[in-house]
Amino acid sequence: MMSEKEFWSIIDLLDWKHQGNDKKVLAPAIKALASKSKTEICRFEERFAYLLYQLDTKAHASNIGEDSYDPASDYVSADGFLCARCVVVANGREFYESVLKDPTKMVKDMEFESLLGLASGSYELKTGEEFEYSTGSSYESFSNPAGWRGESITKA
Repeated sequence: MMSEKEFWSIIDLLDWKHQGNDKKVLAPAIKALASKSKTEICRFEERFAYLLYQLDTKAHASNIGEDSYDPASDYVSADGFLCARCVVVANGREFYESVLKDPTKMVKDMEFESLLGLASGSYELKTGEEFEYSTGSSYESFSNPAGWRGESITKA
């Protein structure tokens, strides 16, 4: 797994002056990650998946705005919740850590699905090949059983 410091330094390169054009927002981070080895790109993806996994909790899903987890129907959109968790990561380490500790700080009615393509975009830029890598933890919604039972997650 990529070090937290290195991971967040790449996330900090997202260029928000181009908000509304995800490709331009991601471009500096993709370029920086593509300058690293193929192994480091995989390590970045490993860290990213783990951070999203940690946010995969019922408490966080219950605080994403209009489409929050509904206990009456026991439903939340898996895709919508994943994209909301991406916004948390995209906003940097300090914000991520505050939301991890306090799910009520979760972003409301926002998504940044494009962040899921950062590692693959970097790998493809570097190699010209498709990125095929499976992480140790899944970032897909509902993958964190402890988070959906309400148990705390151990940080790595």
